[in-house]
Amino acid sequence: MKRYNPKEIEPKWQQQWAESGIYRASDDSKKPKRYILEYFPYPSGAAMHVGHVRNYTIGDALTRHARMNGYNVLHPMGWDAFGLPAENYAIKTGISPQEAIKQNTTRFKQQLIQMGFGYDWSREFASSDPEYYHWTQWFFLLLFRKGLAYQKESLQWWCPVDKTVLANEQVENGRCWRCGSEVEKKALKQWFFKITDYADRLAADLDKVNWSDALKSMQRNWIGRKEGINITYKVANAKTSEEIAVFTTRPDTNYGATFIVLAPEHPFIQSVMRQTIVPKEGPSHWQAVEQYVQKALAKSDVERKEEGRLKSGAFTGLYVTNPLNNKQLPVWVSDFVLMDFGTGAVVGVPGHDMRDFEFAKQFDLPIERVVVGSDGDKSPITRAEQVQEESGKMINSDSLNGLAIHEATQKMMDLMEERGMGVRTHTYHLRDWLISRQRYWGAPIPIVHCESCGVVPVPDDQLPVVLPPMQSFEPSGDGRSPLARVPEFVNTLCPKCSGPAQRETDTMDGFACSSWYFLRFADPHNAQAAFSQGKVKYWLPVDDYIGGAEHAVMHLLYARMWVKVMHDDGLIVFDEPFMTLRNQGMILAPDGQKMSKSKGNTIEPDLLIEQGYGADSIRIMELFIGPWNQSANWSVEGMGGSFRFLQRVWALTQDFIAAKQAETGSKEAELRRAGHRAIKAVSDDMRTLGFNTAIAALMEYVNELYKLKIDDPFASKDAWQFVVESLLQLLAPFAPHITEELWHQLGHTDSVHVSEWPKYDEAVLTVDQMTIVVQVNGKVRAELSVAANAGAETIIEAAQAHDRVKPYIEGKEIKKTVYVPGRLVSLVV
Repeated sequence: MKRYNPKEIEPKWQQQWAESGIYRASDDSKKPKRYILEYFPYPSGAAMHVGHVRNYTIGDALTRHARMNGYNVLHPMGWDAFGLPAENYAIKTGISPQEAIKQNTTRFKQQLIQMGFGYDWSREFASSDPEYYHWTQWFFLLLFRKGLAYQKESLQWWCPVDKTVLANEQVENGRCWRCGSEVEKKALKQWFFKITDYADRLAADLDKVNWSDALKSMQRNWIGRKEGINITYKVANAKTSEEIAVFTTRPDTNYGATFIVLAPEHPFIQSVMRQTIVPKEGPSHWQAVEQYVQKALAKSDVERKEEGRLKSGAFTGLYVTNPLNNKQLPVWVSDFVLMDFGTGAVVGVPGHDMRDFEFAKQFDLPIERVVVGSDGDKSPITRAEQVQEESGKMINSDSLNGLAIHEATQKMMDLMEERGMGVRTHTYHLRDWLISRQRYWGAPIPIVHCESCGVVPVPDDQLPVVLPPMQSFEPSGDGRSPLARVPEFVNTLCPKCSGPAQRETDTMDGFACSSWYFLRFADPHNAQAAFSQGKVKYWLPVDDYIGGAEHAVMHLLYARMWVKVMHDDGLIVFDEPFMTLRNQGMILAPDGQKMSKSKGNTIEPDLLIEQGYGADSIRIMELFIGPWNQSANWSVEGMGGSFRFLQRVWALTQDFIAAKQAETGSKEAELRRAGHRAIKAVSDDMRTLGFNTAIAALMEYVNELYKLKIDDPFASKDAWQFVVESLLQLLAPFAPHITEELWHQLGHTDSVHVSEWPKYDEAVLTVDQMTIVVQVNGKVRAELSVAANAGAETIIEAAQAHDRVKPYIEGKEIKKTVYVPGRLVSLVV
């Protein structure tokens, strides 16, 4: 008998699949389509470990199952090649990013192939291919023409290690999402995409897609729409006529306002420091304000937002008038107010907001009570526990007295709008998407700067603006891209006036390139357009998108915005790119820690394959280890169990092939029933992505077949042919190599992976007879075969009359009879 040797059969079938093009998708098939896609992978220098493998194994199992169920499946693969990791790797190793990406994609592709993943490699591309970023630049120009791409100078997050700016979404707890270093703020002229124009649609359209509630909440919270009102306060004592607009969601408490606080970055504060806004009389506080602002801007937003932190600030010497009661409110600057929320100014109501209370206590500012809680306390507020923030009724608030705070909020907004004190509005946590990067390895921004014409887009017929090769591409840290050091790239002619001009030297954030790659897979070699509208209409949107939840507020949000822009421009007919999003659980190291190269705890599939387990055993382990959407610890012992299971499948099939000429047997009905039962179980599990339970059902199926083999050693030829073939077909999505080999050994010439998924027959599953175990005083004395529809009374009578039971009950009193339907009769004598 042939031995199961993965090292022999797996490379064999990988080569044959590649030569036959079995996994190529057809653009004009009559079959229903299914587009299954894993996140665009970055080809790092590190080898792929078993944690990465799970993501691709899930996608591949879905793909193979769909293909066997009659779908025309698109399952492509490409490379998210631009960005900081590739550039930093190149700097570290001394090779160019172009060469680093070439080496790394070759290595990554080889690893994917050796795992047996069935990709349509004819559609492969990298985001760093000029043929691809030609169209990334084209989309930039589309956004520019629509007023959705713009440039402005502002304070931006700056990573001093990577020496580039970061988008808000790329700053995590005050640190760079890539290198983990603490970030700072830097004033730079940057390019932005106006994603805030799509904020409401991005939130509302989450109702259209089949995503987890948790991930939808992450996006909605990041978008962070808040309803409120902009209240206008006139400055009472400035030499010039000035106003300060304050956004608040709680205008109901405005009778309790005792001060105004502005962010250090607020334009009003900048004017105070420049002494263009000064008090009519009395001292100017601009020097104290300037000293404070310099210190405040050195802090990260995380520090500034820390709860319970000792509040700091500086008084400007200016006051505003509360339009409700004409009280004078001092204007302060404090770092707990952030410029990117609302208007960058807040009205201080210390009796009913904890941060305001802490600030008022720190600087001995008045604290007024305008809300009384359920405890009925109306005394002066002197302690933090007295601060009412979320509930209560209004007092000391004129016409609002007695109203619950939520009712009072709406009434106050009505009143303020009627009197011209404010305007209802809303604000977002979401900020426009910063896409400029002061690095070399990215798609050049297709803009030319001309002294005569200003900002000029590169004409479509001059795309792509190709990234020039560089010997030294380390960032300088002065806020300019390394491309600024390449005069032959920078110096050009203005497309409008033909005069001397300079190219934009910033490159695009890598997330721009990954915001449309899923569209390009539908038509990857089109040189005339980003894609054929017909092909995109056929394939898109993506049916199953598979990857982790870590990109909820970056890639997934950006891609949705780009698709909506394309939809609005008539390029595509859908406005959501990913209909079903599947976030897989992580595979952790055996000790429960996250796998990482720095920890030295990664387990590479290459090593397991070399040890003889084979790719199929790894795939079985990845999916059997637990539910696909939950994290699990890698198990060395589990690998052995997966391999032994496949060995049993191999041995059973070899035994059947060797015994093909045996006579007819007596277990045909039981064999067929076992086969149909397995088909139903696995089919049901695959519909709900119950990969682990599907594999468990297959293990039970193999156990049952081994038991039936004892009584019927392959005598029932047709029945055994059916159950063995069904076993291989059901196992094929999980273990493609062994099933392909055994399928061909059974005499098939076509691939098991294009065979039709087996169907079960309910009639076969209906049992005519059932076996009842009979116990006397807890010991099994007989087995009883009865009609499946027999009643309890009939079954108990038959049990008592059974020849093997009679000797134990004759002449004795039966004290108790228990019948477990379909399983057991227990007699106590």
